[in-house]
Amino acid sequence: MQEKKITISRRAFLGGFGAAASLTILKPSLVWGSAQNEKIRLGLIGCGDRGTWIANLFQEHGGYHIAAAADYFPEKAKDFGETFSIDEKKLFSGLSGYLRLLDADIVDAIAIESPSYFHPEQAAAAVAAGCHVYLAKPVAVDVPGSNTISESAEKATAKKQVFLVDFQTRTDPFYIEAVKRIHAGGLGKIAFAESTFHGDCPWKKWYKALQEDPSNPEHRLRGWGVDRALAGDIIVEQSIHTIDVDTWVIDKPPVSAIASGGQLVRPVGNAWDYLTVHYKYPDDISVNFSGKQFKGHGTLGGIRNRIFGSEGVLEAQYGGEVLLRGQHFYRGGKTPGIYKEGAQRNIATFHENIKNGVYDNPTVAPSVRSTLTAILGRNAGYSGSRLTWDELLKSTEKLEADLDGLKA
Repeated sequence: MQEKKITISRRAFLGGFGAAASLTILKPSLVWGSAQNEKIRLGLIGCGDRGTWIANLFQEHGGYHIAAAADYFPEKAKDFGETFSIDEKKLFSGLSGYLRLLDADIVDAIAIESPSYFHPEQAAAAVAAGCHVYLAKPVAVDVPGSNTISESAEKATAKKQVFLVDFQTRTDPFYIEAVKRIHAGGLGKIAFAESTFHGDCPWKKWYKALQEDPSNPEHRLRGWGVDRALAGDIIVEQSIHTIDVDTWVIDKPPVSAIASGGQLVRPVGNAWDYLTVHYKYPDDISVNFSGKQFKGHGTLGGIRNRIFGSEGVLEAQYGGEVLLRGQHFYRGGKTPGIYKEGAQRNIATFHENIKNGVYDNPTVAPSVRSTLTAILGRNAGYSGSRLTWDELLKSTEKLEADLDGLKA
């Protein structure tokens, strides 16, 4: 069948998901390769620190060939290409560089490590191109984007493509066993939970540039974590890790949320640097969340969850201990390597599913629910009033990033 080429204008790119959704790209095969010993040709979108780090893990796995890359900044794509010995003809830059990568038909799978704002469009285009998709969290920054991810995953399953969302916590054996025991009654009736993500701001290196020239669009893109549209704000971009544990354990969407937060310490950007949320769940379960991105002055930080029930308590820390206290004690263990090991396990699962033709894509639905739960808390904070889950799902509001001045 003849391949359909991609063409895109600046206006079409800025027009949103419609541009990506309209692309239909026919590859010679939707399967990664016919030879059982063939490596999966992987393309990477987003060649920053995280993208380069995870590309190394894909390469260390042994079942992938890092074949192409795209990043808005040409120097980042060039450096990435030199690191992984990629021909410069297979390196792409600009906002639509990922589309030119997909149009080249040189990869079987795509790893998306770009700012969260771009995830829905990039994942949709990758699925349309016949590629398997490995997607960083969060899946989106708003409700329409989350819906797009769900639709893309459904299309991937129908087309026999793998679509995996990289949450490290859900791969950890101690977390898996603890949640399994809780679902079997290990806490009795759950009463309430406390979840926190307390840390300093990971974007400080961009403060100076943003202060000196805040209108520079490339500075905003480099420091995307302090831009509420590009990142989704503090609870969506980063604190979703602890929110995801709550939604995993309770296994239901919240009923409503009330929240309060703001930008207290950070001198640049428009993303909040602290937020507290009170979630109400079915069966009179409540969850109190707090997150910050400024100095804790020696206080206990990190990603922590404590879930209290009539017969016990879950205590879990990302990178620390996971255990159940109470009538159904579970010793669990420590998780110091969860960040790297979780990604390694997801990379291995992605490879196995592609090779073995497993297309049920079970990571997507819970990841969308966790993303929406984080958005619920954020939007309740923005509104200053109680927001229900049903009201959230009806939202058609899209966060619009200011991309003016950036190269297509």
